[in-house]
Amino acid sequence: MTAAYRVMVLSGDGVGPEIVAAAQRVLAVVQRRFDFALTYEEGLIGGRAIDELGLPMEDGLAARCRTCDAVLLGAVGGPKWDTTDPAKPRPEQGLLGMRKGLELFANLRPVKSFAALAANSTIKPEVIAGVDIMVVRELTGGVYFGKSERIGDTAYDTMLYTDAECDRLLDYAFGLAAARRGLLHSVDKANVLESSRLWRAAALRAAARRPAVELRHMLVDNCAMQLIREPRQFDVIATENLFGDILSDEAAMLTGSIGMLPSASVGAGGVSLYEPIHGSAPDIAGRGVVNPCATILSVAMMLDLSFAQTAAARAVEVAVEAALADGARTADIAAAGEPVLTTEAMTDRVIAAL
Repeated sequence: MTAAYRVMVLSGDGVGPEIVAAAQRVLAVVQRRFDFALTYEEGLIGGRAIDELGLPMEDGLAARCRTCDAVLLGAVGGPKWDTTDPAKPRPEQGLLGMRKGLELFANLRPVKSFAALAANSTIKPEVIAGVDIMVVRELTGGVYFGKSERIGDTAYDTMLYTDAECDRLLDYAFGLAAARRGLLHSVDKANVLESSRLWRAAALRAAARRPAVELRHMLVDNCAMQLIREPRQFDVIATENLFGDILSDEAAMLTGSIGMLPSASVGAGGVSLYEPIHGSAPDIAGRGVVNPCATILSVAMMLDLSFAQTAAARAVEVAVEAALADGARTADIAAAGEPVLTTEAMTDRVIAAL
């Protein structure tokens, strides 16, 4: 019997509808080639939901997502909805609400160098050659979710973690490392922060359960430096929310373009969310020039992690690499004088490689 999967599509704002449409074109080819079926539902989140409903995401959206096998998100946000008024809805509130509703506790950001794009990075090609890192960021705790307050000329934000939150994230990260090179860097600030000492203790517990995986502790400031100095030393990096937010964006630039990088947010309830990391790019929205590769590679992660269609996932990844090797370039990854493809044409080249 042909396997069947249901995907919740949240196109969102800016370039979101364009990149999601490109990814669905690729999926249409993949499902025929690998003999499985996909059906889609659609939901409202972000600025579009604010415009249509006055809310950052439609009521009951997380519950609808939990009935699906995976969630594919384009992007949310843009200057139109920027506000510092706490009484007004913001697109990012929809994303935070989705993370909470689906218990998306781990954000996975693979950072892989593409030989065809070695010249695009601001780092020397010999430094980034062969880079293949998985950054695993805790997504539901820490300073973003702790108590915060501003009183007169004083403000505070609380970085709060529990053993259970740390254990869940680190157990997952060690599992990933066991299936890769067997090396995990646990990144913290244990020389200063008590919450990091809690984190480090959890890392040691997780390491005891996975003795085949080598654990290395690294302070976050040193990690920021080492990512630029010697990125090939890393395989899996596991860290808390704030540090992961910063380090994953830094690591993203090793590839030369944020338009090439996918992500997955893993849900404790079994439903995970997949999205590119580049955001809504409102300045180029509707022009048909956005790079679809990050979303296409996010779909590859979905095929692998949510559907266990590993061969299909690898085929998509190989197709993207083949298109790049054949000279396919959108504006963000094109060198001076190279032909520039539209979003549709770049998607065509990936599909041709499939």
